[in-house]
Amino acid sequence: MSLLKAAVPGPEHHQELISCQAACPVRTDARGYVRAIAEGRFEEAYLIARGPNPFASICGRVCGAPCETACRRGRIPRTDPDGHYVADHLPIAIRALKRFAAETSGWEKAGAAELLERYRRGAPSVCGEADEMAALLRGGLDGSIEKARGERVAIIGSGPAGLSAAHDLALLGLSPIVFEMEAVPAGMLAFGVPRYRLPMEVIEREVAVIRALGVEIRCGVAVGRDVSLAELRRTHRAVLIAVGAKRPRLLGLPGEQGPRVLGGVDFLRGALLGETVDLGAQVIVIGGGNVAYDVARTVLRQASYDAARMAKRMPGGRSVQLVSLETLAEMPADTAEIREGDEEGVERLGGWGPLAVKRGADGRVEGLEVQRCLRVYDENRRFAPRFDTADSKTLPCDTLIIAAGQTPDLSFLNDGGEDVELMRPGWPKVDPETLKTTAGGVFVAGDLAHGTRLIIDAVASGKRAARAIYTFVTGRSLREDAATAFMDLTPYRRELGYESIRRVAIPQTDPSERIKDPGIEVERRFGRDEARREASRCLDCGVTPVFDGTRCVLCGGCVDVCPTLCLKLVLLGGLEQSEDLRKAAAGCLGPDADQAGDSVILKDEDRCIRCALCEARCPVDAISMERVTFRTRWRGG
Repeated sequence: MSLLKAAVPGPEHHQELISCQAACPVRTDARGYVRAIAEGRFEEAYLIARGPNPFASICGRVCGAPCETACRRGRIPRTDPDGHYVADHLPIAIRALKRFAAETSGWEKAGAAELLERYRRGAPSVCGEADEMAALLRGGLDGSIEKARGERVAIIGSGPAGLSAAHDLALLGLSPIVFEMEAVPAGMLAFGVPRYRLPMEVIEREVAVIRALGVEIRCGVAVGRDVSLAELRRTHRAVLIAVGAKRPRLLGLPGEQGPRVLGGVDFLRGALLGETVDLGAQVIVIGGGNVAYDVARTVLRQASYDAARMAKRMPGGRSVQLVSLETLAEMPADTAEIREGDEEGVERLGGWGPLAVKRGADGRVEGLEVQRCLRVYDENRRFAPRFDTADSKTLPCDTLIIAAGQTPDLSFLNDGGEDVELMRPGWPKVDPETLKTTAGGVFVAGDLAHGTRLIIDAVASGKRAARAIYTFVTGRSLREDAATAFMDLTPYRRELGYESIRRVAIPQTDPSERIKDPGIEVERRFGRDEARREASRCLDCGVTPVFDGTRCVLCGGCVDVCPTLCLKLVLLGGLEQSEDLRKAAAGCLGPDADQAGDSVILKDEDRCIRCALCEARCPVDAISMERVTFRTRWRGG
């Protein structure tokens, strides 16, 4: 609730309201590109999305979309207290709209050189200032950041963290050299995300733009085998370790070691490389996250694809059962993954934990013994599973794939990284602010910095590491500012009926078709009309009614006309008193506020749909509609 009478909300209040942007780890102006799509400005939408995120096209397909989780459209009550329909309460399909902008006006319409030239000419921006990427491409940032002099920086790993760091280091004037052990760059994006979610072409084109900035990527070079960490430290001003957590974490179950027990990420890598994987007819996947679903759905596709190529089917077909500690309500996998897995035939068994792998006399896998899981987390939401040891059973299977987490492989530290202190086995001790390790000139990013999270978290970590390395190499510090701008909107207009438009379903390939080939994409792109309609549902949270208490006569007209009942006129004395309320009252009414007799207007921000009826109704022009935009920016400091 907000207390409204005399004070105009400050920048912090507005930034909190633009919840999609505040939730994005790289502070992408999602509201900005969604509204640009709604108005048909597709190229501007893409440039807004791409500015802070070198993997905008990829994130348009596989991002975990914390922006959608935070979307205020998803928090509007479907009905008002009287039971009248108000609005569709589902969040905006922000990720799918990003994909639309990328495919409509991104690299699919221009090569890497042309795309970079667009930024040099000046990308659209918020706050009336040059976009950060555009300014750096033109030679400087706000006139306060001096570019480096081409000092060499080694980056180990070419996943989203490593390449994001390389992208920004190149913009800042350094010479990043990326060392990748695989034959192609992009790390787990290339070898851990199935092609039905992320086509290889998308990855290649995103990487091409990063190469065009001058980033050198050396594939097929394993640190610790082809070059030592010690040598990299001697020949480069700084080293960034961004190898990710690519080694599957096994569970130590009895019978786990042996044929037909596989790690999830190893299985995905083999499938993506086209390797022959020894799978039986009854496959169990252990895990409840997105990787577990990627594995289960890939198994189904591989079975169908192999059968089609061989013109015969395995007797009885292939079944895939996903076993997880979590029940359906607790599973960490995205809702879309679970729904699509159900459509494709993944069988779920939630609330059970693995005990042992059962093998026959010949060593073949025959089943998985499990026990009932009574809880997964304790009262503080810490992982602390509790089991019913009296309730167990054996699930028949002939193949087991474990997708219950990953760990990093830091064996290359043995030659040149002995001074990198480990917090626990496999995980280095890291300064959370600078991402420095205990070794001089050695930094980390991505999974090593914060554990396994979303792709967009890895991007944000890589970009932060780039700033820290710039400071380390040049001795010049950088500081992060939040730039905020306000604009009076007179007149203010919205699309007709925007508040009641239902969420547009993201187009999808039919389940019977998509499992025929591992390369058939599940999700498809919005059409132009579909994209504009979905984007028009955005509440444009940067716009808000601003109340001028010096004009307000407390007539209650705004309260009467509000269609979602987000405004309420109450006596201050009738509210439960708290320190925050007393401070707010003093700020709105002055230090002499009559706690018993003064009236105030309360506003429920989660109900406000920015319809401007309150502004139109106010007889004394005490309400105005204003837009605020904000973004984080870097300056020399």
